[in-house]
Amino acid sequence: MSRAWTIVLCLLAAAPAAALDVPYLDGRVSDQASILSAGAVREISAQLAEHERKTSNQITVLTIPSLDGEALEDFSVRVAKTWKLGQKGKDNGILLLIAPHDHKMRIEVGYGLEASLPDALCGRIIRDEITPAFRRQDYDGGVRAGVSAIVGVLEGSYIPKAETGSRSRGSGLAPDMDPIMRILVGAFVFGILGLFTCIGILVPDASGWFLYFFLIPFWSMFPMVILGPRGALATLGCHLIGFPLLRIMLPRTEWGKRAASHIHSSGGRYGSNYSGGFSSGGGGFSGGGGSFGGGGSSGSW
Repeated sequence: MSRAWTIVLCLLAAAPAAALDVPYLDGRVSDQASILSAGAVREISAQLAEHERKTSNQITVLTIPSLDGEALEDFSVRVAKTWKLGQKGKDNGILLLIAPHDHKMRIEVGYGLEASLPDALCGRIIRDEITPAFRRQDYDGGVRAGVSAIVGVLEGSYIPKAETGSRSRGSGLAPDMDPIMRILVGAFVFGILGLFTCIGILVPDASGWFLYFFLIPFWSMFPMVILGPRGALATLGCHLIGFPLLRIMLPRTEWGKRAASHIHSSGGRYGSNYSGGFSSGGGGFSGGGGSFGGGGSSGSW
């Protein structure tokens, strides 16, 4: 009998703890931990509602007392998927999760906004905007600052604090990235963008102009991680001005004619290979069916 009880106790000890329940979505700011004032909840909710009206992005704030031992990243993704933040087909939802008893927080970003709000920038918002206020026990101020920074990034008005100093000038959005890793990431990003840009310049039909417009957001966002806002603006300007000039001039040269002929003979009518489109999601604040895959960043204070 004692052996049977020993086995039962071992099984109970090994059984995983019950998963933390996902709270009911009761508003754009769900203060389950009761750390925010009523005025701050109203103000932040109104700010997020206005941003959603202008952009369709759905941003929510959730505070819970504690994670009860559950991994922050796992619970954050589970909340975002359960609430279905963002519109279906756009996946433009964001969750700011705060667990004050654990001194942990996370910005969870939907698939559709990962290029606009990369992990490195989420980490910088947590470090520069939210953490200093939380360390002063100013939860209202920290959430206000974090939400304003997220909205500012998506609306194009936010400049990271570290970008204004001389130390980070030209260092991109990942100043702590190892120099070798920065070179490798830069080579990959600019290699891919450069390849498709060259194809767009050389293909003889209208698909080249399709690539011109298609690559504009990529030239806007991806170089920012390596070069920062100023560098990204310069590369975008080179694309906007240089692409049309080269597309007009290069095909007139002997080399350009040979390259275009080679692309054409290789079945290089790239524009005809693109299919699909964008489907607009619907739904109100109850969530429009957006998807999440773990993009974002976590922090503590």
